[in-house]
Amino acid sequence: MSVIKVEDIAHLRFRVPDLHTLQRFLVDFGLDSWVAEDRVLYGRGRDGVPFNYSAEEGPPAFCGIGLRADGMGALEQLSAAEGKPIEVLNAPGGGRVVRLTDPDGVLVEVVAGQLRTKPDALKREPARNSALDKGRLGTPVRLEPGPATVIRLGHCVMNVSDFRVSERWYKERFGFITSDEIEASPGVSMGAFMRCDRGDALTDHHTLFLAQLPQKTGFMHGAYEVSGFDDLMLGHAYLKATKRDAVWGVGRHVLGSQIFDYWKDPWGHELEHWTDGDLFTAKDGSNCASVADLLNVQWGMQSPVLSGRLAPSSRLVGFALGLNLKLRRWFRRSSKRAGDR
Repeated sequence: MSVIKVEDIAHLRFRVPDLHTLQRFLVDFGLDSWVAEDRVLYGRGRDGVPFNYSAEEGPPAFCGIGLRADGMGALEQLSAAEGKPIEVLNAPGGGRVVRLTDPDGVLVEVVAGQLRTKPDALKREPARNSALDKGRLGTPVRLEPGPATVIRLGHCVMNVSDFRVSERWYKERFGFITSDEIEASPGVSMGAFMRCDRGDALTDHHTLFLAQLPQKTGFMHGAYEVSGFDDLMLGHAYLKATKRDAVWGVGRHVLGSQIFDYWKDPWGHELEHWTDGDLFTAKDGSNCASVADLLNVQWGMQSPVLSGRLAPSSRLVGFALGLNLKLRRWFRRSSKRAGDR
């Protein structure tokens, strides 16, 4: 039984050397953004949430994530259980926050009581004419070039030093449910896509993905939902025309099923546009998946890990990751035994 059950991800926090350069990127990416009087850059989508991105000036770094509690009662429960105060959230929308630190030192801000605005009115994407269904009759498609229309923040992916330790920490406090656990090799788990437990209410396939990879711990990417497929493609064309740094896309993932498009900000922080992802309830359970499921696409651009003339197969990547994890866990156990003597 978890302390509380969060209902969604709330925001991402960063630090960058130049707020105005970052602001231009965020506008190109499709976020409304502004620099507040306290020299903090904020970004938001069109869903009425007061902000879902923030950055302060300084050496480039990922500074933490926000999770949204289901009301002040949940925040009070968390505060009592963790022995942490409820503080005023000095940010757009106000509200209250309990600040925790995860096993790898990442700031986790759990927020409640923010004031929302009315969501923007969105244009529906044109109906499509497939071979079986003709939904667009007598009307041509006419799309306006420009940035994607970012609606909301959907998930965050982080690399952790010990997957099981971090998984337990997040689940015990926030009630996450595993959608797909990733095995590097049989019996060797390296990560999991985790969704919020909202009972019978539908929620994204994942709000948080924790992975244990042989690289620096911390932020890997944040993902923002756009209004639809045409909108994602318009955003792709716009970011390409403005010479932004493309990473991976466009394609459709296997796990989560979403159509994706990844880009980097001027300091290498990776952000994703996505649309058409899976939705599940708590009753839909959990699955086990492979590295091939994680890296492969149903269509579109292959993962950079699997691209290039000398690129390894997904099976070989899984074998290497599994061996690495086994060795690291063996050394950790051996060191612990030596320390207990």
